[in-house]
Amino acid sequence: MAEIRNIRTIDATTYPYIFEQNVSVPLSNGGVIRCNVYRPKAEKGHKFPVIATCGPYGKDVPYKDFHPKSFSEIDPPHQTEHSAWETPTPKYWTAHGYVVVRADEIGIGQSPGLLSVKSSRTIDAFADLIEWASVQPWSSGKVGLLGVSYYAVTQWQVASRNPKGLAAIIPWEGFSDPYTESVRHGGILSNSFFAWWYKRQVAPNQYGLPGRAARNWGPDTIEGDLAEEELAANRTASTDFLHKHRYRDHPAFASVQFNLEDVKVPLLSVANWGGIMLHLRGNVVGYMRAGSEFKYLRFITGRHDLPFYYPEEVEVQRSFLDAFLKGDDREGWTVKGRVPPVNLILRKGNVGYNNPTAEKTYFRRTEAEWPLARTRYVDVFLTSGSELLFEQPVGVPTAKATYRALGTATPADTLSFQTRPFEEETEVTGHIVVHLNVSMSGDRWGSTPSDLDLFLSLRHISPAGDEIFYTGSAGEAVPLAKGFLRVSLRKTNPENPKHRSYLPHRDFLSTDLLSVIPNEVYPVDVEIWPTNVIVGVGGRLVLDVSSGDTAGTGFWGHNDPDDRSESVFKGSNHIHFGGCYINYMTLPIIYPE
Repeated sequence: MAEIRNIRTIDATTYPYIFEQNVSVPLSNGGVIRCNVYRPKAEKGHKFPVIATCGPYGKDVPYKDFHPKSFSEIDPPHQTEHSAWETPTPKYWTAHGYVVVRADEIGIGQSPGLLSVKSSRTIDAFADLIEWASVQPWSSGKVGLLGVSYYAVTQWQVASRNPKGLAAIIPWEGFSDPYTESVRHGGILSNSFFAWWYKRQVAPNQYGLPGRAARNWGPDTIEGDLAEEELAANRTASTDFLHKHRYRDHPAFASVQFNLEDVKVPLLSVANWGGIMLHLRGNVVGYMRAGSEFKYLRFITGRHDLPFYYPEEVEVQRSFLDAFLKGDDREGWTVKGRVPPVNLILRKGNVGYNNPTAEKTYFRRTEAEWPLARTRYVDVFLTSGSELLFEQPVGVPTAKATYRALGTATPADTLSFQTRPFEEETEVTGHIVVHLNVSMSGDRWGSTPSDLDLFLSLRHISPAGDEIFYTGSAGEAVPLAKGFLRVSLRKTNPENPKHRSYLPHRDFLSTDLLSVIPNEVYPVDVEIWPTNVIVGVGGRLVLDVSSGDTAGTGFWGHNDPDDRSESVFKGSNHIHFGGCYINYMTLPIIYPE
């Protein structure tokens, strides 16, 4: 490869800001990454706070080419030449007195090296970028982080290292636990999304990949193309490694493990109620466990791509960053208790899904804490008659309900339990746990199964009997919430300080693996991701228990033939009732103050 050069293009006339392209940032390991710098036009010596991003989607790939349909739908002021997927718009932020630094992470775009997304190397480089940005002549010394998804996930990790200059973060829809919120839901491999994501959104941006300009996918690598054997040597195996990394103590997960309590900078965590397969839990738990003195949790609804650019949400972003990066606190973010820590959006009624205008009619309410202090945890009991009862049945004879495994979301693969019509309006907001007594058995003449996967969905039925759908990350119809558990990884750790009755803690270590023997009954607690709904009079809730993905799964399927092989899972699954077998769902009911 040719010697690395610092190539800089400055355009001070075409844009209302100064645009510097391919600025080299030295890394503490001797390497380099490259970034674009977008600066306000100002007198020489003027300094500005910085918003930094570092990621795998190509700093030079225009939003309009990366995702044309989404680009056409975002708020028009953010439809610019230098807009990029899931990142702040330079035109907007420079006009409001910020420098925007957008970097290609190692092995991506114009940054040479080993392409290894979601690794400790990417966080090492991000930390170096932040510290570099804080000491540039155009920098005020304060750096903020703002971005969606990947550009939010890495914020948690890099903030836990407290790099010099980092002053505030806004992880907008970003998981904080790479294991159970992303790669392995309850220990079950979520393979479909990562296979698609890597092929579509990461691999085309590899450093040295020929033909990017010809494909209208950003410029070609400035040092020239690399041969295929060099490209292969410069990237980790896409998603193949996920089959081997089954437990949290595998080096791939251990290397990116961090402690949320080490996050000390001011924090605005933005969670989307519809992100039931990725991000939602991480934003909520990240807020709960972060060690920041000033931390806030804000909920939104809608698609994954659009709300970040809504005018009202951009104003929230700017007011927060202005407070901590400029000292311009218009709302009171820097005054303890002035801004309520939690800002809920309440899902009431049936406004449809993938309808931004309709969803903006949802009401907002502020709260002083999460979970809400006035939560009453109420047990709702499952019966062999497919009911969900708010009173525990007595004198129930032993029985079991059976469904097929492996699941394909057909009625034979799912058991459904339904409440009676609600007699009064009821709010459910918070964390849910479902306690089940389960077993599995093999087919006649078939192989003997040795494990059991649980897929749970909570659905909302209107008084008219229609299911009420909500907007998922890609605009798909989704239920209220989902939960997952591989029964061989059922072991909880009540001694861990993170353990709560409403949020059971699992270590998911290789040493936690427990046997699952046919026809042996196992009590398990299944976490359902946090949710919110206001059930009206006459409405119902439905809990589905399945052996595979159910409706609303979208991109995030769990159908890897190795992780969920027929030899391990095929057969029948059962829920046991009566006698010592009590099955119930614990709901967080919110009562008026």
